[in-house]
Amino acid sequence: MTEYLVFALTAPMGSFGGLAGHERRGSGSWPGRSAILGLLGAAQGVRRDDAAGQGALRRWQVAVSVLSEGVPVQDFHTVQTVPSANIKRPDTRRQALKALKPKDNPVITRRDYRCDCAFGVALWGGADLDAARAALERPVFTPYLGRKSCPLAAPMAPRIVRAADVVAALDQVVLPPWLAGRRPLAIASDAAIEGAMQETVWDEPLDRAGWHFGPRIVHVHRPENKA
Repeated sequence: MTEYLVFALTAPMGSFGGLAGHERRGSGSWPGRSAILGLLGAAQGVRRDDAAGQGALRRWQVAVSVLSEGVPVQDFHTVQTVPSANIKRPDTRRQALKALKPKDNPVITRRDYRCDCAFGVALWGGADLDAARAALERPVFTPYLGRKSCPLAAPMAPRIVRAADVVAALDQVVLPPWLAGRRPLAIASDAAIEGAMQETVWDEPLDRAGWHFGPRIVHVHRPENKA
């Protein structure tokens, strides 16, 4: 039997990384390892420039159960940079905008989100389960699901459980009332799961300051949903 820290993540909208070009910010179907570690780090008050704190977060193993993938939604933004030929080092944004010319067109960018998403999370192998649970109950920085525009819809309800494997641990996540009885559509885990497929994903945080991520193997299991 292994001890796990389990908790729930539910939100009206969420966004979970993926392709991140200049004009497109994609989203996966569930929060990856970097997203979960980032949320835990925020709860513990670990800052982006805290190399030791960021390194400690990488000791945790992660598994996510997908209870609701949500509905894909795309938002559009405009981004505009004032050419340096127009003005050098403007003192204010107002001053910069006044220097724009009709030919200086903005760039349209896209952001992907998922509406009404819900997940269970299991963590293990880190330094202190009790400290991590306490941080999720009283986070230092406000937790959100991928972007600051995506607040959580319910308390995370963190708890420490003992289970034979990560699948059994995720079964003990305390869900909000409107998700009672919901069974996983998929489970993505750092640990091997019988019958799971292996996928390579690029969500292993390497350098938080430089936004560098490395590849890892994730075990994706899609149990039969009889609910």
